[in-house]
Amino acid sequence: MLDLVVALGIAVVGDAIPASLTGTKGDAARGRGIVADRNTSLCLLCHSGPLPEVRLQGTLAPDLSGAGSRLTEGQLRLRIVDSSRVNPSTIMPPYFETERLSRVAPAFKGKPVLTAQQIEDVVAYLTSLK
Repeated sequence: MLDLVVALGIAVVGDAIPASLTGTKGDAARGRGIVADRNTSLCLLCHSGPLPEVRLQGTLAPDLSGAGSRLTEGQLRLRIVDSSRVNPSTIMPPYFETERLSRVAPAFKGKPVLTAQQIEDVVAYLTSLK
């Protein structure tokens, strides 16, 4: 039986958000750029991945290489939107959650780190990593 929860106005089923946040697939090339850009996503602060041009990649979180083999598109989407829904003790910040947060700078209050389109682009990129 599927556990259907409505969180953030998005249907969470089990450990995944099966439906695209935008209604369309993301662009893997744009997603790669978002992951590689420390000013946009900060993914590589904690993760490492197949991005040889990016120096000083993180070692605190799983390597992103092969992410598309380990997790489904929906599982990746939920982990980016709000990983604490899967692991309450995670250090990964929620990239689309705007509620239940503490210590948010006033300029960023009520704003997600990534837009729905950026999340779909990152999901497309990570899904391509087999």
